[in-house]
Amino acid sequence: MKKKIRGAVIKRRTTETDIAGKLAIDGKGKADIKTGIGFLDHMLTLFAFHGLFDLALSAKGDLNVDAHHTNEDVAICLGKAFKEALGDCKGIKRYGSKEVPMDQAEAKAVIDIGGRYAFIWRVPPYAASLASEGYSIEDGKDFLDTFAKNANINLHIEIYSGNDLHHVLEAVFKAFGIALDEATQIDARRIGVPSTKGTID
Repeated sequence: MKKKIRGAVIKRRTTETDIAGKLAIDGKGKADIKTGIGFLDHMLTLFAFHGLFDLALSAKGDLNVDAHHTNEDVAICLGKAFKEALGDCKGIKRYGSKEVPMDQAEAKAVIDIGGRYAFIWRVPPYAASLASEGYSIEDGKDFLDTFAKNANINLHIEIYSGNDLHHVLEAVFKAFGIALDEATQIDARRIGVPSTKGTID
């Protein structure tokens, strides 16, 4: 029996952004990402590599204004791509969790692909001021929240330590990729949808 390919084509064009790409959930961690936001490219490369997703993504946006529209629209596209690629969610593990350290930084991502959106963001008070390389902690928060909303999942992010934005968000995106990989994997014991309701919308 031929294995079903779990993937999606990414395409979104607005007056603010033009985004195209391709996602394969069961990949090898290959990434080719060019959003125009160097820091986001790096975070998504880490996300794909550690989550073992194959991800090609290019974006042209109104970066002469700021990074907001591109950051948000890339998250919209990626969230929708995962939702499309997972289809009816038959056989998936559904839950995933991972803690990752990065030098002095440590973060955790917890995921439930249950057909309901929720986003929880727990960070130390000082983290709100972290910014570097044209990207901020708020940009990272907005990206993850928007992804969760469009993928229709529960995503809880907790940052335990770290005062360097690069290391903090690196820990976050690595944890996010690994947890999402775990949640999207097929459990050979599972017959049907992993919900007592019999469906995940």
